[in-house]
Amino acid sequence: MSAPSSQDPRSEPASVSDEQLLAAHEKPLGRQPDDKANYRLQPLGILFFLSGLILFSATYLNRYAGHFDPTIYDEGQKPTKGGAAVAKADPVAQGKRLFNSAGACYTCHQPAGLGVPGVYPPLAGSEWVQGPQERVVRILLYGLNGTVSVKGNAFNAAPMPAFGSSGFNWSDEKIAEVLTYVRQEWGNKSPAITADVVAAVRTKVGDHKAWTQDELLQVH
Repeated sequence: MSAPSSQDPRSEPASVSDEQLLAAHEKPLGRQPDDKANYRLQPLGILFFLSGLILFSATYLNRYAGHFDPTIYDEGQKPTKGGAAVAKADPVAQGKRLFNSAGACYTCHQPAGLGVPGVYPPLAGSEWVQGPQERVVRILLYGLNGTVSVKGNAFNAAPMPAFGSSGFNWSDEKIAEVLTYVRQEWGNKSPAITADVVAAVRTKVGDHKAWTQDELLQVH
């Protein structure tokens, strides 16, 4: 066999030592310079600015858009303070509606307020209707029992039901409205009754059974 050639490249010494090779591989694994994770202040600034702009716009619209009511820009609309103006309902109109509601006053006293002779007393021209406010409020709140005389005629019907908490449970406003209606309808010309008057009577009397004529005549 022939001797190996002295020109075999495999027998030449390596141009890079083992120490140099290890150092080259360890260099990428070492501590790298901090490039702040590509952090940029400008995008964050734009984000905060846009968020503030959205918040401001929402607040502005909530305050000045008039809840998107189409009448808010009506030049003929009267100015108001503290929110939208609410038209106050006519107590007489409201009282009429309550008077004629199902199962309420008109059933016995009739739509014309004339009642039924000998059974249900009339409200038109009635001295009870046009008498002291507290007296008529007590009648509607607690009811009426027994014979009652109206314009010299006696009426002895079934007990009148209570429209207060022990009966129909009408509010002070409803009772005031229906009483105002009957006191100003069918030729009656008595002052209106307010919800405050009804509330005062309700508080003053508390719980009570239906009134009798004699008891009511003591109220002035």
